[in-house]
Amino acid sequence: MKNPMVYRISQFVGFLLGARVFVAVLLTFALYVSTFFLFNQEESLRNFVFDFRVHGIIFCAVLSILAGGIINQFYDREKDRITKPFRTRLQTFLQQKYFLYAYLLLNTVSLTIAFLISTRVFFFFLIYQFVMWFYSHKLSKILMVNNFTFVSLTLYPFFGMLVYYQTFSMKVFLMAVFLFLMLLIIDIIKDTLTKNVDRVFGYTTIPNFFSRKVTRLMVISLLILAQIISALIVTEKGLHSILSYYFAASIFVQILSVYLILHQTKYSKFFNLNILRIWMLVGIFAMLADGIQQKYELRNTNYELRSR
Repeated sequence: MKNPMVYRISQFVGFLLGARVFVAVLLTFALYVSTFFLFNQEESLRNFVFDFRVHGIIFCAVLSILAGGIINQFYDREKDRITKPFRTRLQTFLQQKYFLYAYLLLNTVSLTIAFLISTRVFFFFLIYQFVMWFYSHKLSKILMVNNFTFVSLTLYPFFGMLVYYQTFSMKVFLMAVFLFLMLLIIDIIKDTLTKNVDRVFGYTTIPNFFSRKVTRLMVISLLILAQIISALIVTEKGLHSILSYYFAASIFVQILSVYLILHQTKYSKFFNLNILRIWMLVGIFAMLADGIQQKYELRNTNYELRSR
């Protein structure tokens, strides 16, 4: 490439895509929203802002997620050349050794900060980083284990914040099950789009191991289970909040997903995958709006009590 500025920009963009920075940014936002508005509802915004332990734990999670993205693309680079040609092309501007240097640096910084917080946090992230590497190296090619491990790794930082605040309730449990099911469904549908490439490179996934009929039945069963969980959450909370309306609407989104599976066209899988992804993003903003509403109502209630 003749233009050095364009070359450097290509290197930078290639690194961002390799580290999956945009996914990390989204997960960071989701972590902060869920931590403040779901796991830690009693704490004031001021106390939360100055709780450096929490910020440190989330920062360690973000660094580990970035490192996980790097090591995952390192092992998947041959497959990605076919399934993600644009991203792979940009990543060729940066040698693989620099990705590995970044992987080691991010993990080291994360573990150092975690150790300064506490030894329990250190071992929490040490396990996280090891399983991420083992998933990329071995588990991603094992039937069903790949899907369950991927979803579990996605939820691992949220589980850490749940344990940190010890916020256990039926509502949180049902929401965790809902999130697990939706991420699992998205991952299986994603595998249906790359099943031929996965088979060539030795990835044993549900779509390339089972027949199309069995795969459809499994995904529809998971969607029906997700609908039941959504209904239970609405029953538990009642239609009195933004989050309740989100889960009520989720039932209709899941019905639409079932329809797209049963009436497949050329682009139905792609549409189905992106509809579910967008709906998960909507869920984060619904949690944010619901949390702001509850904080506002609580403040007004306290103000009225003091006025009396």
